[in-house]
Amino acid sequence: MFGGTIGVNIHYSKPTAKLEEIILEKPYPLGGKEQRMENEILSVLCYTREPLEPEIYSPKLAYSMHLAYTEDGMSYRELNHNSGVLFAKAAELSNATLSAKSLKNPYLFHMADGNFGVLAIRTEADGSPDQQSKGSVLLFTSPDLLQYRELGLLNLTNGLHVQDIMCEYEHASRRYILRWREEDGRYYQREMADVTCPDDAAKPKPCEAFTLSPRRVDIEGAVPRNAIGVSRGVAQRLIHKLTVPVHVRNELPERVAVTSKEQLQAVKVTAIYSDGTTAIKPIEWDASEIDWSRPGTYRISGSIRQDRYTFPMATNLADPCIAQWDGRYYFVATNDADGNHTISIREADSIFGLVSAEETKILDTGMHDHLKRFLWAPELHGIGGDLYIFLAGSSGEFKDIQSHVMRLKNGGNPRMAADWGTPIRVARNDGSPLFQAGITLDMTVLERKDRLYVLWAQRELVPHDLGSWIYIAEADPREPWRLISEPVLLSKPDYGWANNQTFVEEGPFALMTDRKIFVTISGALVDATYCVGMLSVNSDAELLDPNQWTKRNYPLLTSRSVPGEYGPGHNSYVKDEEGTIWSVYHARPGIGQPRCSGLRRVHFDVDGEPMLGLPEEKDLNPALASVYLDVQVEALVEG
Repeated sequence: MFGGTIGVNIHYSKPTAKLEEIILEKPYPLGGKEQRMENEILSVLCYTREPLEPEIYSPKLAYSMHLAYTEDGMSYRELNHNSGVLFAKAAELSNATLSAKSLKNPYLFHMADGNFGVLAIRTEADGSPDQQSKGSVLLFTSPDLLQYRELGLLNLTNGLHVQDIMCEYEHASRRYILRWREEDGRYYQREMADVTCPDDAAKPKPCEAFTLSPRRVDIEGAVPRNAIGVSRGVAQRLIHKLTVPVHVRNELPERVAVTSKEQLQAVKVTAIYSDGTTAIKPIEWDASEIDWSRPGTYRISGSIRQDRYTFPMATNLADPCIAQWDGRYYFVATNDADGNHTISIREADSIFGLVSAEETKILDTGMHDHLKRFLWAPELHGIGGDLYIFLAGSSGEFKDIQSHVMRLKNGGNPRMAADWGTPIRVARNDGSPLFQAGITLDMTVLERKDRLYVLWAQRELVPHDLGSWIYIAEADPREPWRLISEPVLLSKPDYGWANNQTFVEEGPFALMTDRKIFVTISGALVDATYCVGMLSVNSDAELLDPNQWTKRNYPLLTSRSVPGEYGPGHNSYVKDEEGTIWSVYHARPGIGQPRCSGLRRVHFDVDGEPMLGLPEEKDLNPALASVYLDVQVEALVEG
């Protein structure tokens, strides 16, 4: 029986790869060639982009910091699919609404403590001057150019808008030298010992004009800024995190000793990728030449087995969820074909069987007076021996959409509508509605240490529309529609990728590893701009403490991640019979096309974080799909 949270164990030992493919930091001193390569300096360039059409690459995406790297000092290669890695946070107004912001003219620099700094001009979302930022620039710090901390606005002068900025740390004086240009064309300079705490900063003084070194960059739409030197170790980790790995070789024992076909089928291959990560995959062995009654050595071949799911696997079905229950797999989704008026279920012996399985309706808007419209985002979860469906629905209007839970009756058949109880609206511990000043939707569950948590999207509409935010609370495992703690805010759509065309973060779903809990969320308008972001927390952390959670600066999956799939989002996770984790998601086969369901294996990167955009042809190299093995058949020992 499968529970409500997907878990997976990840081996965190150093990735394996050839020296020329990957150089990693090591816990022991490097020697000779390795030391020279580690000390080698590579160049990392920051840039923004020219905006395109809103559904392709809007200003909120273009006006963010992008990264590229070069090994030869001349030709720069884009990272992260030529998408931004650093976004300015929205400003919160006095009425709690968010005012989206963007950034221009980022400048990378080394900090005295070994970290990296970024200064940038904060703008309005469309790139126009931001009145709140007059005389100031945005300051960020980062340990690795992957995760950034926005420290806020650094005031340089009480004068005009700053239009350009640069900063260098001068080791001789142990001071940062900031130079900038104001909108009247004048240049100024200011020194400070600590750029993050400028209390001791000298007064600004006029200085000579500066220009950044021109760089010719053959990257679509790039507006290049400055480049800094980084160690090969830093650059290699950027490449590993911000590019898609490919399957480069296999690891398999040369010989195994077995006594039966069942033991042989348990022999699996370790696929190794260009970034040094690995994935264990099953093999279909051809044992036709083996005489199991005659001990000896046999040379056999096999084919690496991995289910392939052509996108789309289902059309007009969005927000998909697959779960295992009593040995069988079930699929539910939002039905766009009928305007979200029904929920149907598919059943099969395997995940692959769900692709062609028959659908059976289990809920429609004519069954219950309190659910007349907007049947959205059903999720199947096993909790305490019972099967539940979490879903959203409304008694009529958009403003009335609320989260509900319905339970499968004891001994019931998930494919029988009559075997499901009446959907119950989620409530607080005192029985009052979860939220009355707006809507709630996309509720999911997370189980840890015998405690049940629910996460959901909540959109306050009264007195102001605040957009959709992500909340968490503890729930009663015996009555999972009832909270037993107060809701806690985890995340707002404060980055440009999440408030692109609308302020939305929704669709949370948990994936647990031995060290981390990852919660993927979806943001932006539900069109080609839709994308997947991620929250994470240590597995032993207090989940109701928002300070324990980390939000990734940039999205995990976008329309630029996998060719031909636009607006990917609202994914869930499921584990197959082999223990492989699959992401179940929706995307569009073209701009303006319907939302469709898809499946893709979840890979885990060099940090053990989920990677959702590994295409099948890179996941399993067809040229490496055949493997060979010497099998030593041993006689059974009778006892």
